[in-house]
Amino acid sequence: MRSFELYTSGRDSMTDITKQIREAIRESRVDEGYAIVYCPHTTAGIAINENADPDVVRDVLRRLDEVFPWHHKEDRHAEGNTAAHLKAMYTGTSQTVLIQDGKPILGTWQGIYFCEFDGPRTRRFMVKVVAG
Repeated sequence: MRSFELYTSGRDSMTDITKQIREAIRESRVDEGYAIVYCPHTTAGIAINENADPDVVRDVLRRLDEVFPWHHKEDRHAEGNTAAHLKAMYTGTSQTVLIQDGKPILGTWQGIYFCEFDGPRTRRFMVKVVAG
């Protein structure tokens, strides 16, 4: 298993980690199988989506704010970051990526993102590559 660290620069951000996933797969020397990308944080997640147009990331973050507003009169969580927890639950803590010929199988426009919802912070994510 490989662990990566990154620093997120804003409260909400999506960082393209596709390069790190490719690196972990390459280092594993697995030709066929899958990689699990996992986030061990309760206010961050992992997503696969378009990485060609930066407007997609901006739109996704804006729409998540609309669905899960940062301030809500009914929220009781003492830290005041209930929206971050909800966004992380919605996004999910992991993604599974198939591997073929030693490379992740991704669509033409797809990338893998670390999604920060309570930054800025130093975060980590793990990649487990499994032959199969």
